[in-house]
Amino acid sequence: MASSYSTDLKLELMVTGENAGTWGDNTNNNLNLIQQAIAGYEAIALTDGGTVTLAMTDKTISNARNMVIKFTGTLTTASTVTIPDSIEKFYIFDLSAVVGVTNLTIKTVSGTGFTAGEAKIVAAYSDGTNLNEIALNTLGGTIGTAQIDDNSITAAKISNNAVTTNKILASNVTTNKLAASAVTANNIANSTITQAKLATDSVGPDQLISTGVTAGAYTTASITVDADGRITAASSGVAGSKPYIYTDGAYGLSTGQGPFTFTAQPTTTNLALYLVGGGGGGGAGPVQGSNGGVGGFGYFSIPVSAPYSQPFTVGGEGPGAVTYGAGTAGGNTTFGSPVVATATGGSGGSSNSPLSGASGTAPGATVDLSIAITPGIPIDDQSKLATRRLMAFFSARRGQYVVPTSATQGPQFATTGIGGVGTNVPNTAASGMPGTIQIYENIGD
Repeated sequence: MASSYSTDLKLELMVTGENAGTWGDNTNNNLNLIQQAIAGYEAIALTDGGTVTLAMTDKTISNARNMVIKFTGTLTTASTVTIPDSIEKFYIFDLSAVVGVTNLTIKTVSGTGFTAGEAKIVAAYSDGTNLNEIALNTLGGTIGTAQIDDNSITAAKISNNAVTTNKILASNVTTNKLAASAVTANNIANSTITQAKLATDSVGPDQLISTGVTAGAYTTASITVDADGRITAASSGVAGSKPYIYTDGAYGLSTGQGPFTFTAQPTTTNLALYLVGGGGGGGAGPVQGSNGGVGGFGYFSIPVSAPYSQPFTVGGEGPGAVTYGAGTAGGNTTFGSPVVATATGGSGGSSNSPLSGASGTAPGATVDLSIAITPGIPIDDQSKLATRRLMAFFSARRGQYVVPTSATQGPQFATTGIGGVGTNVPNTAASGMPGTIQIYENIGD
């Protein structure tokens, strides 16, 4: 009976009593074939775009029988290596010298196999039908810490959802473990950063997003604050201005002084003017001279734009009669050139009591004395009220503001624009009181 051959390694299976004289040679040949299957190595060049067929020939050294096969070559298109069908065998394929290795598929002639993923050394086995890759993700067992090289696990090897909160100890994340660019807003849940997670003094100017506000000092600032408490806009402004007050004796003024020049601040858009004309002088007569007339009173609101300046005059007092006769009329208080606001002086008192001098007027002025001021508020705060409330600075006596003696003291008054008292004595009739002008900037109408 003739010899047969094994299915997997194609070894010669000799029949007892045959091959007399050649048994030793045949046995040695079988041993060489077994050696090739266990320890054989061969380098095989690949065909770009073609198929390399590995053979397993009966009782003959063959490339498909090698344990280790190293493939070489450059592949630009799909290429194939096949091993014979119907054999069961373990292989080690060395793909480290293959360029374009992902174009390579290794399979059985009629069955399936695998496509190479990397230019590495891979293992596979044939089950007689298909060629099966032995990959790390198909192996059992575990990999310990000692088996992982330092720096071997990179960001690309970690899926986005692989690292969860319970995988990180509270003490494991320190500033040394975080690259400046590693943690972004997309990697941190809105609810995870709480006050308890921030060390004292850990948030400084470099950690705050710029709001676009220019750094600097702002005077009487106008600011905009967002819902998070950040200042998003700032600009310098002008507070409700203190009043400019001019009366006889103030700033060196005396009867009939002027014109002087008022210059508004650059940001002023409105002036509130309070004008009182000078009081008329009292008359003197043999019986009783009459009182001088009261100076006119008026309030004016004037829109302005920078630069703005205007002259003004303060009406002087009307002198009393120096002998039996009528007193002299008080002077007019005016603002502007041409004049835009006028309060005329009161006429002088006659020598015939009880005919007092006529009161002055303020043509075109708005007058409203129905609202009283709030007692106890300093003038700096009073000047921020609506100007119609400020008109109450003037009482029916034509009172005029005088500097308070304390911060909480209400407005003080002195007579302004009052006519002089008449007498029955020659040369002693009283002069009227001088007028006044108050100028307020940017406090409304």
